[in-house]
Amino acid sequence: MTTLVLTIVGDDRAGLVSSVADIVDAHGGNWENSELAELAGAFAGIVEVSIAADGAAALRAALEGLAGTLAVTVHAGAAAAAAAAAARTVTFDVVGNDRPGIVRELSTALSAQGASIERMSTQTTDAAMAGGRLFEASITATLAATVVVDDLVAELERLATEIQVDVTLSDEA
Repeated sequence: MTTLVLTIVGDDRAGLVSSVADIVDAHGGNWENSELAELAGAFAGIVEVSIAADGAAALRAALEGLAGTLAVTVHAGAAAAAAAAAARTVTFDVVGNDRPGIVRELSTALSAQGASIERMSTQTTDAAMAGGRLFEASITATLAATVVVDDLVAELERLATEIQVDVTLSDEA
């Protein structure tokens, strides 16, 4: 089996997911994992598909037929399953007043500590009572074997103080 990663972007409307799922199914692919969302009137997603190696080219060609409705880019999946199985993960939440640069500073700090973002969800909302915007993030990071979790937590706490957000470690796997 071959793993493909599809990135999908288009103007939001009913039936977009169904059109991609129909093509994947018609070519014998299996929709494994996905993250899909409507953002500012656009539909965006990332989908992991497994398919027999001899069917991958036909699936790619069929997905190109969605041009005009959806921009679909097909990437070969990475072969990092063994490394991922051995890796440790941490999940943490970030909350604070919104301002430019929070994601850059968090991602830079994680990278410097040898952590790789596996999943990140962010949003800004109106801050009730205080006015302004509130930034919220949930981040799951995969840690290299050499990363000491306490060192990562200490760096995140230092950064939280510097950029005036609260960072809470949710769990460790």
